[in-house]
Amino acid sequence: METPEFQDAPDAHMLLDLTIERMPYGRYKDYFLCDLPEPYLVWMKHNGFPAGRLGVMLESLYEIKANGLECLLRNIQKL
Repeated sequence: METPEFQDAPDAHMLLDLTIERMPYGRYKDYFLCDLPEPYLVWMKHNGFPAGRLGVMLESLYEIKANGLECLLRNIQKL
């Protein structure tokens, strides 16, 4: 029996990247992605996330913050 793949499970590398990568443009340029304010992510959710990897990361960050799981990222930052 094969192990099922969990496509919705968080990618550990992406969680780490959310704590070390910076916003490349806009009002919050150079902010760490995990430090972007939730209202900005809500705005992006309504107006559309950018294409590509950055969009996937920002959408994941939105879900993390909207569900009160930001402590996951803060624990990774402490490592």
